[in-house]
Parts: sequence; structure tokens; C-alpha cells
Amino acid sequence: MKAFMDRDFLLNSKTARMLFHEHADKMPILDYHCHINPEEIAKDRKFENITQVWLGGDHYKWRQMRSNGVEEKYITGDASDREKFQKWAETLEKAIGNPLYHWSHLELKKYFGYEGHLCGRTAEEVWNLCNAKLQEDRMSVRNLIRQSNVTLLCTTDDPADSLEWHKVIADDPEFEVQVLPAWRPDKAMNIEKPDYTEYLEKLGKAAELEIRTFADLKAALKKRMEFFDSYGCRASDHGLEYVMYVPASDETVEALFAKRLKGEELTKEEVLVFKTAFMIFVGREYHRLGWAMQLHYGCKRDNNTFRYGQLGPDTGYDCIDNYTPSAQLADFLNALNATDELPKTIIYSLNPNDNAVIGTILGCFQDAGVAGKVQQGSAWWFNDHKTGMIEQMTSLANLGLLGNFIGMLTDSRSFLSYTRHEYFRRILCELIGGWVENGEYPADMEVLGRMVEDISYRNAVRYFGFRL
Repeated sequence: MKAFMDRDFLLNSKTARMLFHEHADKMPILDYHCHINPEEIAKDRKFENITQVWLGGDHYKWRQMRSNGVEEKYITGDASDREKFQKWAETLEKAIGNPLYHWSHLELKKYFGYEGHLCGRTAEEVWNLCNAKLQEDRMSVRNLIRQSNVTLLCTTDDPADSLEWHKVIADDPEFEVQVLPAWRPDKAMNIEKPDYTEYLEKLGKAAELEIRTFADLKAALKKRMEFFDSYGCRASDHGLEYVMYVPASDETVEALFAKRLKGEELTKEEVLVFKTAFMIFVGREYHRLGWAMQLHYGCKRDNNTFRYGQLGPDTGYDCIDNYTPSAQLADFLNALNATDELPKTIIYSLNPNDNAVIGTILGCFQDAGVAGKVQQGSAWWFNDHKTGMIEQMTSLANLGLLGNFIGMLTDSRSFLSYTRHEYFRRILCELIGGWVENGEYPADMEVLGRMVEDISYRNAVRYFGFRL
């Protein structure tokens, strides 16, 4: 029997162990998509206890605690941090096969030096150990990033954001890690939302433009893109139900925009027409600026309306959506490609059934001079577990070029989540190592080592054009 999560965790062959220890594990981390708060980096926050680090805003853990019958007061309510941690520890001991079990113990080992396992019985020991460690200077936010060997990270920012904290970080010569904004214009696109007109006022103030027409909106967005670009932004990100393509004339789109500004409700078809025009516009701008376009879709959000009314969005009540029309995704990309304005594009579907669909679409829009111009993003959200990562990478390898894959991202709000890169790299090396051991690829360690290093780090540096 193997020891629990030892040095060779998940590495079951000599080739896998060699690839991980001699190549993947030595590479830095480039976190090109996360939800970390730049203000906490600017202020170099220190956390009081492990509950603040682990359970504050982590809907992954909240879902599992609810599955264990834990009362909401111990999850998002007014119970003490110690009580919340106890409930999480009691939940975790039942999470066999869940990536949270591995992530949590990788974090405990890397950042706190804990070699045991967390359960209800050991919760007090772990609580005391972690809280004592968190008082040390090396456990401040900036030092956690340094310990993780991160060279660059991209936050997720609204077009109306002032980026004031990014400026503070960039102007500080004592912090060497690049923290760049990434453009997330969902609020500007979601014309069907009740607070849309209020958001347009906010965006207009940021752009110093009054938004009365769709042309005005495009002008405001373009101005804000230039502002983001001046701060080093190299990527956009979109949260979509699915990638739509319902084209219409400029006149039609302007009429729909005017209708919404008058307070009238749009039909579902009209909303899709507007969103198509919006996405075509921003896609062309991304191409002009040299940004990458990230498309996250396939999620049905806020399904528990009772809890949504109490807790709001992003609290653990989302699920996979089974409606993903691949033809519209292909048509959308083609509309940009037809005028040679398709930006570098990364496609993530929350539905693992879409792996092959994405894999076949990628090959339709690759381009000379840009290796892997259109990418399938790493297994996302409900899929970033061992099985999901293996399925995503196997499908990508079957239908495209795994060697050009830009690898892992945290997509997290936690400063301890960088161990997810280690988890990914172990799975990557085990997958490739298995193919080699099975005689499906030659044991050319020079080529294999370079490939693993590229997927772990260098491909993303090249793809986004970061200057490191």
C-alpha cells in the first residue's frame, strides 16, 4: 500500500516520476485567470485564521458542507470561525474521491508543513498549527504568492473598475510579481438584467461618455479597453450561458438597445441578437489589441431561488447546463475569422460532453504563426478533478496538439490555490508517462521534458505575450 499523498502521489510509473520531479515541478506558475482581489495584494493582507483563508467565499467547500447536512449558520452564517472550521473538517473526512480532499491536503503540506490528515478528530490540532503559522510574516498574501513561485497572475476586472489597486502594485518596486487586470465585460453585455441601465451610467462615468446608443456603448468600451491595455491587460473573459450567433443589422441592434433604455423588456431572441453584436464587436477589438478571448460557458446559475434570495449569486447553487449548440460557436468564430479579426481564443465548457465538440472546432480556426491560436481551456470548475483533467487532456490529444496546450489556471479566490497547479502537473505527467510506458510514444526525455515544461508554463507565456 502506498503512503498517503507522498512524494510520488499520483505518479505510478518511472517515466511519470521523472517528468514531474525533473521538469514539471521545477517550473514557475503563471496564473492567467483567477478571481483574487488585487486590493488584498496591494495591502499585503495577513489572515487571522485558516477559516478566513479556506471558507471565506469558497462555494466549492460550501456545497460539500451542505451535502453533509451542515446548517447554513456554520457555512455563510454567524457561527464562529472555529465552529465553521470544525464543520468543514468533519465534512472533509467524507470527501473521498473529491478533489477538495487532495487540494486541502496539498495546501496543508505546502504552506503549513502538516503531514497528517484533516478530519473531525484532528481539527483542533490543525486549527492551532495553521493559525500559529498564519501569524508569521512569510504567510502574508504577497509572501504566499512568492512561496508558490508565481511570476504573473491576472485578476478579473469590470470595465468600469478604476484599477487603482493594480496601480499601487505596479508602482511598488518591492513586489516583483506582475499582477495584471483581465477584462470581464459581462455586466455591459447582459442587457436583460434589471440593473442594466444603472450599470451603463457607471460605465459611462468611467469612460467620461454618456451612453445613449449602442454606438455610444461601443465607444465607451473601446475607451476602457485602451485604459486596461495601458495597465498590461492581455486577456478578456466572458461568462456565457452558451456562445450565441444570431446576426442582425446595425439598425436592428440600435433599435433593440433603444427599446431597452426606454425600460421595455426584450424577448429572448432580441437578447441573443444584442449579445451576438456585442461579442462580435469586442472580439474584433481584442484582435486589434492582441488580447486573448476566453469564453466560459455551459453553466446554469442560481438554481436555488430560495437561497439566492438570502445569499445572492456565487454561493454554490450553480450546475452544468446541457444546452450548448456547437454550430453557433463555430459560426461565431467564423464571423470573426471571415474578416481576419479572430483573436486568440480559449474555449471552456462546463459540460464535459463538449470536449470532442470543442476539439473539432479548434482545428477549423488554427492559423499560421500562432501555435494553438484557438485553445481548449483546462478542465473547468466541476471538471477540475482527476477524471475531468484526464478526459479533457485525452480528448485534446486525440483531436489536436496536446504539446501546444497552455495548461492550468486556478480560477480561484484563494491565495493557497496554487497547489492546484501541482495537482494538474502530477496528472499531466502520469498521463503522458502512461502513454510512454505503454509504447505509444518514444521515451525521448529531451522532447518529453520540454513538452511538460511548455504545458506547465512556457506555452502560456508565449500565447498571451507576457513580458517576464
